[in-house]
Formats: sequence, structure tokens, C-alpha cells
Amino acid sequence: MLKFNRKLRNNKGRMPFDTGGKYTMESYKSEFIEFMVESDVLKFGDFTLKSGRKSPFFMNAGAYVTGSQLKKLGEYYAKAIHASYGDDFDVLFGPAYKGIPLAVVTAIAFSELYGKEIRYCSDRKEAKDHGADKGGFLGSSLKDKDRVVMIEDVTTSGKSMEETVPKVRGAAAAPPISPLVLSRPCLVFRL
Repeated sequence: MLKFNRKLRNNKGRMPFDTGGKYTMESYKSEFIEFMVESDVLKFGDFTLKSGRKSPFFMNAGAYVTGSQLKKLGEYYAKAIHASYGDDFDVLFGPAYKGIPLAVVTAIAFSELYGKEIRYCSDRKEAKDHGADKGGFLGSSLKDKDRVVMIEDVTTSGKSMEETVPKVRGAAAAPPISPLVLSRPCLVFRL
């Protein structure tokens, strides 16, 4: 496991998610955590979430604001998805709103890193009733039997996925695969 900078460590010198050496994580995952802290996206402390729950950390993907941050973010997501699923999928689906740039930067990174063109798609909060791209989605349309990987920045209750999965299934795509980056109340990588 890589060394973490002091900004990440608590007052006992341990990581907030330290398992005492019981578990290890791939280097890209530990690098990703460092990257989130350095980008001021992941903060540790006492936070009250929108749901009212307490959390020892807060992650705000909206704080990735520069081109280089977004490029690296897409690379981390692409590596995690590739490690879990290879390239056996057709579409990256990012639920509105924060999932939209995640899907876009990950599709770009996947193409650059692995040479496979992956389409991106996202839902709209409200269906568009005018123009050439009418409907409830933007980006690529979902086709019958599309294998869809859904990407999200953080999930607490899974509510956004519960709302989005029926939309994806209703568009005739195969049941979606859902890797999650961070899951509260503790850091869990299911990528």
C-alpha cells in the first residue's frame, strides 16, 4: 500500500479507514483516495449528511473543477471498471447530475487506456420535449441488450440507483451492473 500524506492521517498516524494491515487495496484505489484529498473533494471530520445521518467523511465530486483533475478522475474510474468488468459492456451510465461528467470523463479515459470506444448515457431530471434529442436521456440511446455500467460518485441510501435502474431497464437495456466508488458510512470500494 502506498504511503499517504499527513493531511489524510488522523492524530494517531493511522488512516481513517486503516484495517491494521488485515486488508490491502490495489494501488490505484489508495492513489485515488490521496487524489480526492489533494483535490479537496474528500474531507474527514464530523459531517451531517442530507439524510440527517452522521458521517466521519464527506465527498463532493462537484469539487473536481480543473481539466487535469477531471482527466485523472476518469482514469481512476476507468481502471476500477476495467479491473472489475474488463471491457465486457457497452455503455457507461451516469445518473443526473454529478454522474454526467463522471460518465463522460470515464468514457474518454477508457478509450485512451484500453482502446475501446464505450458510449455514455445519462438521464434527465425532466424529459426534453423539443429538438433532435427529445426524451429522458442524453448522450447515446440505450439499445436492446446493451450491457450498462452505472457510475455514481457517492451513495448513502442507494436512492438514486433505485430511481435510475427502472429507467435503464425501461430503455430495453440488459439489467445494469452498478459499481460504486464510495459507500457510507465507511469507505467501501466495490469497483
